[in-house]
Amino acid sequence: MSTTPYLRNLIIETPSKPGNLAKVTYAIGQLEGDIGDIQTIKVGTLSTIRDVSVQCSDEAQLMEIVDAINAIGDGIQVQAISDDVLRAHEGGKIHMKSRMEIRSLGDLRRVYTPGVANVCKVIEKDPQQAQFFTGISNTVAIVTDGTAILGLGNIGPVAGMPVMEGKSVLFDQFAGISGVPILLDTSDPDKVVETVKHISRTFGGILLEDIGSPHCFEIEERLKKDLDIPVMHDDQHGTAVVALASTLSACRQAGVKLEDSVVGQIGLGAAGLAISRMMMAYGVKEMKGTDRNDAALERLAGYGGTIAESLEDIMATSDIIIATTGVEGLIKPEMVRPGQIILALSNPFAEIQPEAALQAGAAFAADGRQVNNVLGFPGIFRGALNAQASSITYDMLIAAALAIVESTKPGDLVPHPLDPNVHQNVADAVEKVANLTSM
Repeated sequence: MSTTPYLRNLIIETPSKPGNLAKVTYAIGQLEGDIGDIQTIKVGTLSTIRDVSVQCSDEAQLMEIVDAINAIGDGIQVQAISDDVLRAHEGGKIHMKSRMEIRSLGDLRRVYTPGVANVCKVIEKDPQQAQFFTGISNTVAIVTDGTAILGLGNIGPVAGMPVMEGKSVLFDQFAGISGVPILLDTSDPDKVVETVKHISRTFGGILLEDIGSPHCFEIEERLKKDLDIPVMHDDQHGTAVVALASTLSACRQAGVKLEDSVVGQIGLGAAGLAISRMMMAYGVKEMKGTDRNDAALERLAGYGGTIAESLEDIMATSDIIIATTGVEGLIKPEMVRPGQIILALSNPFAEIQPEAALQAGAAFAADGRQVNNVLGFPGIFRGALNAQASSITYDMLIAAALAIVESTKPGDLVPHPLDPNVHQNVADAVEKVANLTSM
């Protein structure tokens, strides 16, 4: 047996007859599987579904156990194999529930009929009253077409639902916002824009999530133009906010001024281009970029950036390097110049390992494990919603990045994402800028 336990959970359905569970446990025991918890998930008229925890030596032994259970017959079947991560997602991670309890007929009359008619009439006369008497102002749509899910690529909107649910959980826990996943079965910019516009009255803001490049740029720009509520593509601007904060922290530790630096961006996809634009909005000396895609280079030039001749050119002429290519080992140690700051942000495999960059002479180096969008988007939307802002501006995003830096302990690149003070500080900073802008 392996010294490292291989623990999985088997979702097993058995006909609702005495003795069937014993047949299952016997089959597991015969193959030396160690049974842990047994949890009944559902008891039906004809069958019962249980979650059975099984520890074994490896996947091969587990599959032998699964085959043995399925071979019992009599309708006994392993329906799914789960683990701790999958178990955390069973049944989904979010649930819409009431903020009010109905304990009496009086409560019912106030919450629903006939009392609710009075609220409808108030909003009919003045639609702005919906900000106070409904949950619209505290609800954000999390919209995806499933074309750029994490690092998995175009796996479709349904497969991306666990990510959207995760965003909802983070919105709720860190900012008290109701995040509602919206899965779209189209990537056509016209259809996406029209769909979101038609449902936008339900929400106080729109978070675009895991929408691939290049159609993500058009979709966001058109929605920002057509809607009077905050719209943000998190893979662009959420990433850019945390990248700017990380760069400022790195500069502080290396004794470098960002505004006096030439910044080189390797990879100009959704995240890379947004980081470049954020750096230019902050006011770096020069923003250079490189990408294999000519259209991406043209987009950078259109926003005022400089096109680098090659990867080698950008490494040789930039004070700060930011990489978001997803290509492991792209940056070779011999390319590193002494004194450079290098943020190789691709996950799970960086363009260069921080240790290798430091050994090659970098003044500071980090990878993408700490640069998590959760430090940005909950507080950004909390601040925007609090200010009833109609859009999210670069001034607001820069304020968010500075708030993250100010919340970072000495020696750290960014704060711990579970620190509630970070999200409150980001929200306060964004709200302050939004209020000043609207004055």
